[in-house]
Amino acid sequence: MPSRRLLAWVSVPLLAAAFVVLRGEGAEEGAGIHGYREIEWIDLLPDGDFEALMNPPAWVDEVEEGSAADMLDAADFMGDPESRRYFEALNSADVVERWVRKPIRIPGFIVPLEFDHRQRVTEFFLVPYFGACIHLPPPPPNQMIHVRYPEGLSLARLEDAFWVEGMLGASVTAHALGTSAYDLEGHRIRPWILEGP
Repeated sequence: MPSRRLLAWVSVPLLAAAFVVLRGEGAEEGAGIHGYREIEWIDLLPDGDFEALMNPPAWVDEVEEGSAADMLDAADFMGDPESRRYFEALNSADVVERWVRKPIRIPGFIVPLEFDHRQRVTEFFLVPYFGACIHLPPPPPNQMIHVRYPEGLSLARLEDAFWVEGMLGASVTAHALGTSAYDLEGHRIRPWILEGP
């Protein structure tokens, strides 16, 4: 793993913590909305990776931003089993097979990769939080989805969130901006709107 500021990774377990109440047994399989099963990002994390991210090594909380320790490479901590498992989860491309080859609907933010001649986004990473890959280090590969959307999407602002529907697959896509463990053929993309109870 390349050198990365350690505190930037802390956002990953905090993000996971935000979804703890949603995890339960995960989303149930079924038809869902328009034939797509709505899932949460946490559903794409294998249990072992979820556990490791929810239980980071104690020293992570003690690292001061900008300190020498904040600039250390993960390799410096690989001798410690607890640290090793945490960093493995941060780089995990393991997938949850129950969602592979299933039509899903998931909300997220778009990191553009390719555009058509009209400057519409035709290929992108879908990520769980704004700023991933561009302003912050990328999420773990199993928290990124490589989406192909030939129809193209006009993207006015990177901070806009979208619902993305399509058939989920499992293949690794490596790019300068990050690596995804999932792929998806986008069928429908709509702006994300907080839906009430």
